[in-house]
Amino acid sequence: EVQLVESGGGLVQAGGSLRLSCVASTSKFSFDRYAIGWFRQAPGKEREGISCITSQDGSTLYDDSVKGRFTISRDNAESTSFLEMNYLKPEDTGVYYCAVHLGGGTYCPTSEFLYDHWGQGTQVTVSS
Repeated sequence: EVQLVESGGGLVQAGGSLRLSCVASTSKFSFDRYAIGWFRQAPGKEREGISCITSQDGSTLYDDSVKGRFTISRDNAESTSFLEMNYLKPEDTGVYYCAVHLGGGTYCPTSEFLYDHWGQGTQVTVSS
């Protein structure tokens, strides 16, 4: 089974920045072949997709709520995806998860049910 580990969360004031990492720690996993998605779950709310990056050409997708503030990237050599979060707002508070779509790397699924393996999540708290 693919193991994903997120890190980089924490407490930050509104307007601040954080950089999340998602490392695929499973040996012999072809990280560079699959799309990676980032999701978050705010307290009392359902989990929502916020960004995704394909494997083939690095195309990216963002939810409107984070567009222009968050940047997704990947380093295939390190089996790592990053989520750079700037101009953070209190409504960005939640647990952030990364996930991998094993169906291929040419597109970004919008449904969380199309992602096959998930990390344990990292908490992001933005104070006002």
